[in-house]
Amino acid sequence: MSETAIKQVVREYYARAAQGTCCGGESASCCGTTADESTIALGVPSFGCGSPVEAADLQSGETVLDLGSGRGLDAFRAAERVGAAGRVIGVDMTPEMVWRAREDARRLGFAQVEFRLGEIEALPLPDASVDVVISNCVINLVPDKDRAFAEACRVLRPGGRLVVADVVRARPRPADGPPDLARWAACVEGADEERVYLDRLQRAGFRDVAVLDRQPGEIYNATVRARKPAAL
Repeated sequence: MSETAIKQVVREYYARAAQGTCCGGESASCCGTTADESTIALGVPSFGCGSPVEAADLQSGETVLDLGSGRGLDAFRAAERVGAAGRVIGVDMTPEMVWRAREDARRLGFAQVEFRLGEIEALPLPDASVDVVISNCVINLVPDKDRAFAEACRVLRPGGRLVVADVVRARPRPADGPPDLARWAACVEGADEERVYLDRLQRAGFRDVAVLDRQPGEIYNATVRARKPAAL
């Protein structure tokens, strides 16, 4: 299966989500249906599977990058923590998501938040330009996960940190046929075995890789933290 085919299906899937169409019936779908307090207060839907902002220990004035920012809920949560002196950049490959996120940023008055159209395997940011990278249920959707993590490490400043919530597997995906594209877009088919996921972070240059939280099951949500070394 080509990367182009996977990205096209994922893009179409989340374009429908941005327009308010149900993403599908997968039990592990990233199309969140549970509204928490900030979702209700901001009036922005959640498509995530965890709370990376809560685990990132964001500080006033920091620059935060949200990989696969969707409608912008985590970017807005991050903006509330870094304050007016900080900056939040969301990157998403779905034009409909970026457009809606920009509209919500204007509506909510988050002047320190911007959304850029792009792929997280080729981030539209310079080297060593952000303090923190967050992501919520997105890396599993990416065909080239090694490249995505390498890009995250590239744009982080030395000593910067990454916190991701994602879907992972307890065991390798059964090799009994080609991947199902619909299940890939629903955050199931592209999920790595947890051990493989953590190894990818190490190979990308991250250190102090740790699982902060995991839910039991064959395919489950996990929150992972890692740090870019202060000196390479």
